[in-house]
Amino acid sequence: MKGMRFPDDVPVLTDGVVTLRAHRESDISPMVEMARDPEFIRWTTIPDPYDASNARHFVDEIVGPGWERHHHRGWAIEYLGDDGVARFGGNIDVRGVGVADVGFGLHPAARGRGVMARAIRLALRWAFERGGIEVVHWRAHVGNVASLRTAWATGFTLHGTAPDFLWERGRALDAWTGSIRPDADGTPRTPWWRSPVIEGEKVRLRPFKDTDVPRMVEACSDATTRLWIPLLPDPYTEADARTYLAAASWQAATGSMAAWCIADPDTDELAGNIAVLRMNARTETGEIGYWMHPSARGRGMVSEATRLAVRHALTPIEQGGVGRRRLELFAATENGPSNAVARNAGFDFVGTRHRAERLSDGTYADVNEYQLLG
Repeated sequence: MKGMRFPDDVPVLTDGVVTLRAHRESDISPMVEMARDPEFIRWTTIPDPYDASNARHFVDEIVGPGWERHHHRGWAIEYLGDDGVARFGGNIDVRGVGVADVGFGLHPAARGRGVMARAIRLALRWAFERGGIEVVHWRAHVGNVASLRTAWATGFTLHGTAPDFLWERGRALDAWTGSIRPDADGTPRTPWWRSPVIEGEKVRLRPFKDTDVPRMVEACSDATTRLWIPLLPDPYTEADARTYLAAASWQAATGSMAAWCIADPDTDELAGNIAVLRMNARTETGEIGYWMHPSARGRGMVSEATRLAVRHALTPIEQGGVGRRRLELFAATENGPSNAVARNAGFDFVGTRHRAERLSDGTYADVNEYQLLG
């Protein structure tokens, strides 16, 4: 396919709500607003500070020549606001020939409306039908949950984490990766297990917040926690806590885990963590795992949190749960509190696996296996 003149030959794509079109002079000001947004700066390599000359350079020296040379197809995203007026919403690019990658960014005012998912579907349809593209790749910084959510929603196959895959702002960064082919229907390929707020008497289960990180570090630096969870990094840092939160988002998006912060219902302060782990779509099974902050132990909080998580796990998907038919729970035989939690939550004892887990002190523990059938 030969190149196109910019802006005259740039195809206009629309679904009636979102339109992809060539950039205009009137886009420069909102592009600058978008590029100065802290979240936009955090996840991209745009110049910082950013001004109108940077926006014009992007349009005149990257987008325009990209269309003409047929290697970088970029559109401005336009969407209808609540008042029915069309507004600049962001940028989207399909870069490459045959095998391409997609890049996108959204103006803060356009977020939370499904604008980018619509834009991606429009761009991909054109790329596959008219752009000579066989496969499109997506990549994002590990931790960019908004980008992950968009890739998930538009039907990308989520592959995993590529270590040191991105070089941005003078450092190597890990990247989440995915790809999509023409036969994809533009809808999610896996369930995304949400972590809804669940209220109990002693605990509130809720999604994690960035403000939980210091308490996570305290809990995962505690000697008792570290004894029974030997794979925790040592020392455990705020970066490790954020790595866990990013991994939890990825596993939620790929249908393998739903995790909650166990919070004090009065203060909303983190008391622990509970998750339905290792969910298998074929067998409809899962495993319950948890840890508690030292200050929250001995108050019955983890027992109630487990009962709440189990109830959600066994609730059918169509009723808002995750539709497990069987749950497992494992506890070292010498970990009395954890075994008590299993029994209090209604799990049945299955048996003991001898010398099954290496603890952080170098010894090997026998592990009790429990099960609960839905």
